[in-house]
Amino acid sequence: MPCIHPTDRIFVAGHLGLVGSALHRELLSRGYSDIVVRRRSELDLRDDAAVARFYAEAQPTVVFVAAARVGGILANLQRGAEFLHDNLQLQNSVIWGAHQAGVRRLIFLGSSCIYPRDAAQPMAETALLTGPLEPSNRAYALAKIAGLELVQTLRQQFGHDYLSVMPTNLYGPGDNFDPNESHVLPGLIRRIVAAKREQQSEVVVFGSGQPRREFLHADDCARAIVDVAERMDAGTLAGSSIGRAGFSHINIGSGDEVSIAEVARCIAELVGYAGRLRFDPSKPDGTPRKLLDCTLLRGLGFRPRIALVDGLRQTIDWYCQMLDQQSALLRR
Repeated sequence: MPCIHPTDRIFVAGHLGLVGSALHRELLSRGYSDIVVRRRSELDLRDDAAVARFYAEAQPTVVFVAAARVGGILANLQRGAEFLHDNLQLQNSVIWGAHQAGVRRLIFLGSSCIYPRDAAQPMAETALLTGPLEPSNRAYALAKIAGLELVQTLRQQFGHDYLSVMPTNLYGPGDNFDPNESHVLPGLIRRIVAAKREQQSEVVVFGSGQPRREFLHADDCARAIVDVAERMDAGTLAGSSIGRAGFSHINIGSGDEVSIAEVARCIAELVGYAGRLRFDPSKPDGTPRKLLDCTLLRGLGFRPRIALVDGLRQTIDWYCQMLDQQSALLRR
């Protein structure tokens, strides 16, 4: 029997988020029809008792933990305590609750920020805990590392078929464009689109523009996660080079990287903005470079399908349509 099967009842925690919604769509497209979801207003994933009741009532056999409190550098710097507390609470409730409820299969979504700030590039799974973390998102990274460790120790102690995946920087339609919460790509898109529409002469880009990042469309990430869920059980991972080295997570990335300056100029070109991009080195750059080594994932046959320029165009079009719809509603 495959690691997951169309007859499984699957709980997608965080199904309205960027990657959670893409994961929900990918599962449906592959014939998984018994999918359970809950809105935040229906189930607070930080509440142990509420999550336990949910597991008892819904009885999922497979759980994808895509829910998390996330944000860009600014949000992490200003509210690190909340990022640490809320993510620890959520992970403990959902992952430990799955263990107590007898959930057969669980996939936990981490983040590439778990790796040291100055890790050798590309970053292999074995780079975990080999050096200091990037200070600007350390609280969030520590929460994700704790979740990864909980998954690993549950597998080691109880033999559960639980795994973790570590996605790179994700983007796509449905991303968070809030000025206080957004990551780098939606933040750049929001500011550059506003500058184009308001005929501003320049756009300020936080940082020097020199850091290099790897970006993966959320739909490609969802495909990779389901590939792992279908084909990589705990035993197979344990027999891999990563497993033999004592690691239990799988990197998910595109294999390509680009500087912040390059991606900002690409967005400006796609938007049709001809003004100046002014980089502000007084703002934090974050980690100098983040490129994942995805050798294990490539061994499953995964390759991204959506090129960065195409994904950016799609995301910009979606965002502009959303702005136009909001403007139309305000004019009524």
